[in-house]
Amino acid sequence: MENSRSLIQINPHDTVAVALRSLSPGSDERAGNKTVRIAGPIPAGHKVALAKIAAGDTIIKYGYPIGKATVDIPAGSHVHTHNIKTLLGESTSYSYDSEKAATYRQKPLSENNVPTIEAYKRADGQIGIRNDIWIIPTVGCVNKTAETLAHWADAEFATRETPGNTVGVATVCTSGIDGVRAWTHPYGCSQMGDDHETTRTVLADLVRHPNAAAVLVIGLGCENNTVEEFKKLLGDYDQRRVRFLVTQKSADEIAEGKQILSELATFALSARREQVSASRLVIGMKCGGSDGFSGITANALVGRVSDEFTAMGGTTILTEVPEMFGAERMLMERCETRELFDRTVSLIENFKDYYSRHNQVVYENPSPGNKEGGITTLEDKSCGCVQKGGKAPVRGVLKYGERVNGKGLQLLEGPGNDIVSTTAMTAAGAHIILFTTGRGTPLGAPVPTLKISSNTDLAMRKPGWIDFDAGRLLEGDGDSDKILNQLMTMILGIASGKIKTKNELNGYSEIAIFKDGVTL
Repeated sequence: MENSRSLIQINPHDTVAVALRSLSPGSDERAGNKTVRIAGPIPAGHKVALAKIAAGDTIIKYGYPIGKATVDIPAGSHVHTHNIKTLLGESTSYSYDSEKAATYRQKPLSENNVPTIEAYKRADGQIGIRNDIWIIPTVGCVNKTAETLAHWADAEFATRETPGNTVGVATVCTSGIDGVRAWTHPYGCSQMGDDHETTRTVLADLVRHPNAAAVLVIGLGCENNTVEEFKKLLGDYDQRRVRFLVTQKSADEIAEGKQILSELATFALSARREQVSASRLVIGMKCGGSDGFSGITANALVGRVSDEFTAMGGTTILTEVPEMFGAERMLMERCETRELFDRTVSLIENFKDYYSRHNQVVYENPSPGNKEGGITTLEDKSCGCVQKGGKAPVRGVLKYGERVNGKGLQLLEGPGNDIVSTTAMTAAGAHIILFTTGRGTPLGAPVPTLKISSNTDLAMRKPGWIDFDAGRLLEGDGDSDKILNQLMTMILGIASGKIKTKNELNGYSEIAIFKDGVTL
């Protein structure tokens, strides 16, 4: 990109361009092969009409419709909430084009070109990139017990970072305990039907997660999700790795919990990092607090990462179904089979039905922060959001709480809420989550959560939150291949334990479980 560039037309068919900086009325600006005179103030990240758009005309961005004009929009004018509205409704029809789907076939990367990482090989055949001890309450009543024990055990057993570490470079160890964490939640009792089973399923997924070297499950004793019932759901488990404590049956649950954690720590310390193929990584992809640059920089960059990892035989997960509304065809046309297409249609329609059952319109989005950053309609947000999925074919569609069992790009049922969706990806098996943001957030999942800013200003203002600045792609010398390689190197370093993400260094990590029904 040239330093003088102030507009970017993402797709040659787009009728709008995005302002790379704030523009003043009367200036002549160029986008692609078009020159337009700016008619009024345009904030950075917002859209400019490249030619006159008549009232009722469809507005195109990313090569897809993002809404229609509510009034005539002169060339060079600001295109935003005051003159555009969504095209979305409650129902849409879809059709599968097998010939178009075939054009998305991906060329596998030669095995000799696949990088390696240093990871923990677990007894069940999985790999972990962290050697944590996790404490999982079966019910919210024992949250504080779990937290008390986690604080004690973390201080007692966790391997500490080198003093003064501020750049995320970890003390490199082939063994050790990265941390002890309690995944507290308000459920496990007073729930009915699907909600209760959802809670149990997600908690069981966390118990099985390979980033946890050892797990202590803590129950109360009178809850619906009793330890005995939870064991039935878990099925076979390694009794050296997973232990249980029922607090109503213990004379001193803190003392007993400390004893169990001491034994689990001994087991966890026996694990060693070994060289494995990076193709075994499962990577979650999430965006939060988007701005007008998200789909151009951070999300597009993560899409290239997804293509890199799926080409080498790895697995990536895309969720946030409500933020696919309006852009779902971009994913449907890449479904490898008719069955996957049908499941993707169900994924979209089931979430629309969820909105309708609660008397909500499907297009009540984007958020105020999104709009301030330049995103106008849900289609605008969604087209930027799905850029994280790159161009690889869709090879799996998962229900909420379901675990990954295949390779390639996977679509996961889940909402857009940051904590719920990052928990869902963790439960599905993600080792690491790439979290793009144009507004900034300190949030972290149970797994390393790599924050990627869509603009450089955010990265400079919040260095304690942001791990990687994708805003550099908008700079005059923004070399996209070089920046991609830098992000890939960081991901492999995090996976090998050589780098800690900011959320890890800050101790920011939590879970949230999706709820749809009645609480007793």
